[in-house]
Amino acid sequence: MATTISLIRHAAHDRVDRILCGRMPDVRLDAAGRLQAGALAERLRRDPLDAVYTSPLERALETAACLTPAPRLSEAVIEIDYGAWTGNSFASLDNDPQWQRWNAERGQARPPCGESMIEAQRRAVQEIRALCRRHDGGRIAIVSHCDIIKSVLMAWLGMPLDAWSRFEISPASISVLVAWADGGKVLSMNEAVPA
Repeated sequence: MATTISLIRHAAHDRVDRILCGRMPDVRLDAAGRLQAGALAERLRRDPLDAVYTSPLERALETAACLTPAPRLSEAVIEIDYGAWTGNSFASLDNDPQWQRWNAERGQARPPCGESMIEAQRRAVQEIRALCRRHDGGRIAIVSHCDIIKSVLMAWLGMPLDAWSRFEISPASISVLVAWADGGKVLSMNEAVPA
Protein backbone atom coordinates (compact mmCIF):
# COMPACT_ATOMS: atom_id res chain seq x y z
CA MET A 1 0.00 0.00 0.00
CA ALA A 2 1.17 3.55 -0.71
CA THR A 3 1.87 5.96 2.11
CA THR A 4 1.43 9.67 1.43
CA ILE A 5 4.04 11.98 2.94
CA SER A 6 3.63 15.75 3.09
CA LEU A 7 7.08 17.32 3.47
CA ILE A 8 6.61 20.73 5.05
CA ARG A 9 9.29 23.35 5.35
CA HIS A 10 8.97 25.22 8.63
CA ALA A 11 7.34 28.65 8.42
CA ALA A 12 9.30 31.92 8.21
CA HIS A 13 11.52 33.51 10.84
CA ASP A 14 13.32 36.84 10.80
CA ARG A 15 16.62 35.38 9.54
CA VAL A 16 15.34 33.51 6.45
CA ASP A 17 17.49 34.27 3.39
CA ARG A 18 19.99 36.31 5.46
CA ILE A 19 21.61 34.00 8.02
CA LEU A 20 22.63 30.35 7.72
CA CYS A 21 20.85 29.26 10.90
CA GLY A 22 21.48 25.54 10.59
CA ARG A 23 21.06 24.05 14.04
CA MET A 24 21.22 27.35 15.94
CA PRO A 25 19.01 27.31 19.03
CA ASP A 26 16.22 29.82 19.61
CA VAL A 27 15.36 30.54 15.99
CA ARG A 28 11.62 31.03 16.30
CA LEU A 29 8.82 31.92 13.93
CA ASP A 30 8.17 35.60 13.42
CA ALA A 31 4.69 37.15 12.99
CA ALA A 32 4.58 36.25 9.29
CA GLY A 33 5.70 32.71 10.11
CA ARG A 34 2.94 32.27 12.67
CA LEU A 35 0.38 33.33 10.04
CA GLN A 36 1.92 30.88 7.56
CA ALA A 37 1.77 28.05 10.11
CA GLY A 38 -1.89 28.81 10.76
CA ALA A 39 -2.60 28.72 7.02
CA LEU A 40 -0.78 25.38 6.76
CA ALA A 41 -2.96 23.97 9.53
CA GLU A 42 -6.09 25.14 7.73
CA ARG A 43 -4.93 23.64 4.42
CA LEU A 44 -4.04 20.26 5.97
CA ARG A 45 -7.42 19.95 7.73
CA ARG A 46 -8.84 18.99 4.30
CA ASP A 47 -6.70 15.84 4.27
CA PRO A 48 -6.55 14.38 7.79
CA LEU A 49 -3.16 13.05 8.88
CA ASP A 50 -2.33 9.92 10.84
CA ALA A 51 0.73 11.57 12.41
CA VAL A 52 2.94 14.66 12.26
CA TYR A 53 6.69 14.28 12.73
CA THR A 54 9.04 17.20 13.20
CA SER A 55 12.62 18.27 13.44
CA PRO A 56 13.42 19.19 17.06
CA LEU A 57 14.51 22.74 16.17
CA GLU A 58 12.21 25.46 17.54
CA ARG A 59 11.06 26.84 14.17
CA ALA A 60 9.98 23.37 13.05
CA LEU A 61 8.39 22.53 16.42
CA GLU A 62 6.35 25.74 16.37
CA THR A 63 5.16 25.00 12.84
CA ALA A 64 4.26 21.40 13.73
CA ALA A 65 2.42 22.52 16.87
CA CYS A 66 -0.02 24.42 14.64
CA LEU A 67 -0.78 21.19 12.78
CA THR A 68 -1.35 18.95 15.80
CA PRO A 69 -1.23 19.27 19.58
CA ALA A 70 1.13 16.28 19.77
CA PRO A 71 3.81 16.34 17.06
CA ARG A 72 6.36 13.51 17.26
CA LEU A 73 10.06 14.41 17.30
CA SER A 74 12.41 12.98 14.71
CA GLU A 75 16.12 13.73 15.02
CA ALA A 76 16.59 12.23 11.55
CA VAL A 77 14.88 15.18 9.84
CA ILE A 78 16.84 17.89 11.69
CA GLU A 79 18.64 20.50 9.58
CA ILE A 80 22.04 19.73 8.07
CA ASP A 81 24.90 20.43 10.48
CA TYR A 82 26.64 23.36 8.81
CA GLY A 83 29.48 23.27 11.32
CA ALA A 84 31.64 26.42 11.35
CA TRP A 85 29.26 28.22 8.97
CA THR A 86 26.34 28.10 11.41
CA GLY A 87 25.17 31.60 12.32
CA ASN A 88 27.04 33.36 9.50
CA SER A 89 25.31 35.66 7.06
CA PHE A 90 25.08 34.42 3.50
CA ALA A 91 26.78 37.66 2.40
CA SER A 92 29.80 36.93 4.60
CA LEU A 93 30.14 33.45 3.06
CA ASP A 94 29.96 34.55 -0.58
CA ASN A 95 33.75 34.77 -1.10
CA ASP A 96 34.65 31.65 0.90
CA PRO A 97 36.06 29.02 -1.54
CA GLN A 98 34.67 26.17 0.62
CA TRP A 99 31.21 27.77 0.49
CA GLN A 100 31.47 28.13 -3.28
CA ARG A 101 32.47 24.46 -3.60
CA TRP A 102 29.60 23.43 -1.28
CA ASN A 103 27.12 25.18 -3.53
CA ALA A 104 28.63 23.72 -6.72
CA GLU A 105 29.30 20.17 -5.50
CA ARG A 106 26.71 19.18 -2.91
CA GLY A 107 27.32 15.53 -3.77
CA GLN A 108 30.94 15.64 -2.53
CA ALA A 109 31.54 18.80 -0.46
CA ARG A 110 31.21 19.16 3.29
CA PRO A 111 30.87 22.24 5.51
CA PRO A 112 33.90 22.74 7.77
CA CYS A 113 33.32 20.61 10.89
CA GLY A 114 29.86 19.76 9.56
CA GLU A 115 27.81 17.13 7.77
CA SER A 116 27.71 16.35 4.06
CA MET A 117 24.42 16.60 2.21
CA ILE A 118 24.64 12.95 1.25
CA GLU A 119 24.85 11.98 4.94
CA ALA A 120 21.82 14.15 5.66
CA GLN A 121 19.97 12.65 2.70
CA ARG A 122 20.67 9.09 3.88
CA ARG A 123 19.38 9.67 7.41
CA ALA A 124 16.25 11.50 6.20
CA VAL A 125 15.38 8.91 3.53
CA GLN A 126 15.93 6.02 5.98
CA GLU A 127 13.60 7.73 8.45
CA ILE A 128 10.93 8.31 5.84
CA ARG A 129 11.11 4.68 4.72
CA ALA A 130 10.74 3.57 8.37
CA LEU A 131 7.78 5.92 8.91
CA CYS A 132 6.14 4.59 5.75
CA ARG A 133 6.37 1.06 7.13
CA ARG A 134 4.89 2.26 10.44
CA HIS A 135 2.03 4.11 8.70
CA ASP A 136 1.58 1.79 5.72
CA GLY A 137 -1.22 3.13 3.53
CA GLY A 138 -1.65 6.20 5.71
CA ARG A 139 -1.00 9.93 5.47
CA ILE A 140 1.75 11.63 7.46
CA ALA A 141 3.42 15.04 7.54
CA ILE A 142 7.06 15.77 8.27
CA VAL A 143 8.08 19.30 9.25
CA SER A 144 11.70 19.85 8.33
CA HIS A 145 14.11 22.22 6.60
CA CYS A 146 14.81 23.36 3.04
CA ASP A 147 17.96 21.34 2.26
CA ILE A 148 16.62 18.20 3.96
CA ILE A 149 13.41 18.38 1.94
CA LYS A 150 15.37 19.05 -1.25
CA SER A 151 17.62 16.05 -0.58
CA VAL A 152 14.63 13.75 -0.03
CA LEU A 153 12.89 14.95 -3.19
CA MET A 154 16.09 14.47 -5.19
CA ALA A 155 16.37 10.91 -3.86
CA TRP A 156 12.77 10.18 -4.93
CA LEU A 157 13.40 11.76 -8.34
CA GLY A 158 16.78 10.10 -8.87
CA MET A 159 18.49 13.49 -9.20
CA PRO A 160 22.11 14.14 -8.20
CA LEU A 161 22.60 16.34 -5.14
CA ASP A 162 24.59 18.80 -7.25
CA ALA A 163 21.23 19.78 -8.79
CA TRP A 164 19.95 21.15 -5.47
CA SER A 165 19.57 24.71 -6.80
CA ARG A 166 17.24 23.75 -9.68
CA PHE A 167 14.07 24.07 -7.61
CA GLU A 168 12.80 26.09 -4.68
CA ILE A 169 11.41 24.97 -1.33
CA SER A 170 9.87 28.04 0.30
CA PRO A 171 9.04 28.56 3.98
CA ALA A 172 5.68 26.98 4.87
CA SER A 173 5.50 25.10 1.58
CA ILE A 174 4.23 21.55 1.11
CA SER A 175 5.81 18.94 -1.14
CA VAL A 176 4.01 15.61 -1.41
CA LEU A 177 5.37 12.20 -2.24
CA VAL A 178 4.06 8.69 -2.05
CA ALA A 179 6.05 5.61 -1.18
CA TRP A 180 5.46 1.90 -1.37
CA ALA A 181 7.63 -1.13 -0.69
CA ASP A 182 9.69 -1.00 -3.87
CA GLY A 183 9.33 2.60 -5.03
CA GLY A 184 7.52 5.88 -4.92
CA LYS A 185 6.92 9.12 -6.76
CA VAL A 186 6.67 12.86 -6.18
CA LEU A 187 3.15 14.27 -6.51
CA SER A 188 3.87 17.97 -5.93
CA MET A 189 6.66 20.32 -4.92
CA ASN A 190 6.78 23.66 -3.14
CA GLU A 191 3.01 24.18 -2.89
CA ALA A 192 2.64 27.61 -1.37
CA VAL A 193 -0.13 28.07 1.16
CA PRO A 194 -1.44 31.66 1.19
CA ALA A 195 -1.33 33.16 4.67
